[in-house]
Amino acid sequence: MSVITHILYATDFSEGAAEAAVLARELAKAHGARLHLLHVITELDDRHRRGIPASVMESFVKEVKTQAMADLHSFQRRYFQGLENQLTTELRLGHGADEILASATETGASLIVLGTRSRRGMEKWLIGSTAERVLRQSALPVLTVPERS
Repeated sequence: MSVITHILYATDFSEGAAEAAVLARELAKAHGARLHLLHVITELDDRHRRGIPASVMESFVKEVKTQAMADLHSFQRRYFQGLENQLTTELRLGHGADEILASATETGASLIVLGTRSRRGMEKWLIGSTAERVLRQSALPVLTVPERS
């Protein structure tokens, strides 16, 4: 088994992500691993920018990033207090799975931890699953933590 030295934990700030946050924190503590906390803003990728004037979009993106960074720091304080010396944070804009995998490579992660939601039927078919895409494409071990009902 690989040694866990650097954990990438990606979150969407949902309640379902909380279970995964707790597990990522405990794994980082148990292994003395670095922990990289990542949030990807997917709603503002290029697919959603078509037809919107650049100046309007630029202002809106700046506002969304500012709020997302505040949310990221709040999430960090809530779930990762006491790990500040082992923790880095990152905010990205783009497609969830692609950005998670890129960040994992760039940070030298040895494990990816993700929360999952229980989508079924048409919703899963239409929206897909970021966790499923990461699982299929990652060369690294991926630990998925289901949302509790």
